Amino acid sequence: MDSTGNFHQHFIIYKPYGYLSQFTSNAKKQQNKRFLGDLGNFPEGIMSIGRLDEKSEGLLLLTTDGKMSDYVNSRKVEKEYYTLVDGDISLEAVKQMSEGVEIGFNGKKYQTKPCKVSRLENEPNLPERSKKVRDARHGPTSWISITLKEGKFRQVRKMTSAVGFPTLRLVRVRVGNIHLNDMDVGEVLPVKSFF
Repeated sequence: MDSTGNFHQHFIIYKPYGYLSQFTSNAKKQQNKRFLGDLGNFPEGIMSIGRLDEKSEGLLLLTTDGKMSDYVNSRKVEKEYYTLVDGDISLEAVKQMSEGVEIGFNGKKYQTKPCKVSRLENEPNLPERSKKVRDARHGPTSWISITLKEGKFRQVRKMTSAVGFPTLRLVRVRVGNIHLNDMDVGEVLPVKSFF
């Protein structure tokens, strides 16, 4: 319950490619951007828990509860991403990412924490992206799963680049025990609670 006596509201959404993880903006440079507020009529005080950058898609949790947001953003909750990378990713690159790699963050070098990384044998069953991803005529690609408990700005993209396999598509499929499952792009589901 919030300070006005209202119960908090929570939503899970499939954030589409090309949307910013905020609800509106008054900034001139963002006038042509798309925002989460375009996906539904959300209550006052709503916030996204963590962010997905404009070119990333998938599971995003929304809440009016700041404590819930702090808990999910803490290092206690796993976030899993399916990532399409440029090239036939090597076991060595997978191992390097799982042990931690050096990336740039806020103008400094940052060593990522050990995490779970594995190659997906089959292409995941995901909706097609609104902007086409380059196809196999331009060389091989591979899908990997990366599960983190931290979330630095553009971390997954920086990690795959650090080992020589740039990210072509990035989809968050899980936060804690909440899964994207077969949600449609742009779908919004109200939920009683997250955990």
